[in-house]
Amino acid sequence: MEADTPRVEEYLESIYKLQQDQYPVSTSRLAEHLKLSAPSVSEMVKKLANRGLLSHTEKGVCLTEEGKSIAKKVIRRHRLSERLLTDVLGYRWDEVHDEACRLEHAISSEMEERISESLGNPRTCPHGHPIPDKDGVLVKENVKSLSELKASDRGIIVSVFEEDPRMLKYMASLGLIPDVCVRVEEVAPFGGPMIVCVSGSRYALGREVASRIKVK
Repeated sequence: MEADTPRVEEYLESIYKLQQDQYPVSTSRLAEHLKLSAPSVSEMVKKLANRGLLSHTEKGVCLTEEGKSIAKKVIRRHRLSERLLTDVLGYRWDEVHDEACRLEHAISSEMEERISESLGNPRTCPHGHPIPDKDGVLVKENVKSLSELKASDRGIIVSVFEEDPRMLKYMASLGLIPDVCVRVEEVAPFGGPMIVCVSGSRYALGREVASRIKVK
């Protein structure tokens, strides 16, 4: 099993992303994210651990330095592909994730750098997530979920969850896109919706949607 096969890259990329919110990543959460059975994920996790790409304990899995390096390379190709699709080919932001998943495994290192240069070396993908540089350096901002804000709090949207096209369409229709300022007006008790103001309009947002939006 080579470390650069699409299947391995998908696992490492998924674990890296999930580690941002859960560390270590539970195998059940990984299976849910990959839409695979728990036995299949457990078998693959063992293989990746044997290759030294991740460590596995009862609490879950976490990437080794080698695993992180490969994951960031895949993420760079993926997010550059999304930029190419939106900025050059005219795709909507809710159309690019699946296309980029296919491209990320086929782009050579030379093509990757040419794409980056032609796009002006973008720092983020269309959804606001940082693009690692060619050396794997990924600059992160101090962010929190919109769902964590309280009434009267303000925030600037940094990024949104990119893997649900229907949610992206909904967010775009409300103007919930990166670099937009949002103000929380009310927070209903017991997990109820939040009332937010965006560009002068008021909307009720469910907590699940709000949790998918990162702000600073």
